[in-house]
Amino acid sequence: MGQDEFLFLLMGLKWTVALSVVGFVCGCIAGLGIALARTCGSRPVETVVSGYIAIFQGTPLLMQLFVVYYGLALIGIKVDAWVAVSVGLTLHASAYLGEIWRGAIEAVPKGQTEASKALALSYVSRMKDVVLPQALRISLPATIGFLVQLIKGTSLASIVGFTELTRAGNIISNQIFQPLTVFGIVGILYFIMCCPLTIYGAHLERKFAASAR
Repeated sequence: MGQDEFLFLLMGLKWTVALSVVGFVCGCIAGLGIALARTCGSRPVETVVSGYIAIFQGTPLLMQLFVVYYGLALIGIKVDAWVAVSVGLTLHASAYLGEIWRGAIEAVPKGQTEASKALALSYVSRMKDVVLPQALRISLPATIGFLVQLIKGTSLASIVGFTELTRAGNIISNQIFQPLTVFGIVGILYFIMCCPLTIYGAHLERKFAASAR
């Protein structure tokens, strides 16, 4: 395990971070729309969105990435592995974040919404200025926890041949025949990424629980 192999792992780490950022940011944007649709009060809209969430929460991420990459190719749409994985992670993240934020929105005391209605605030103003800031605070620990899961989920990108950290480790292991050393380093790199987020999420959870007493 020399310098060149370690640099190759760092290159895979770079793509793991990039996939995590793209999937999380795009998933946040789409997830917000899903959360608002789930709480809009329209039964048909809520039913459709609930079905969307059920599909992505009820199927493995591995299968979702497989379907996005190979399924689109079957209907004549060829996409790059980077694009396919980014789309797959975004869809996956949007379903989970949408449900997390739906719960947070519904956890905001009803009196807040009723008071904003009494002040004749529009739906947009009510959500933007009253409900969502409180819901964001409530959902932050769970959102960070999902980010940790998403980072680890990027390891499944290897199914479509994308070289992120885990696949880079597998390539090097097959070359130098030192799997314990290679995947030990891979595990350490994942730990360095995920552990601070886990600690921060737990800290926020304790902090918010204490302030709510």
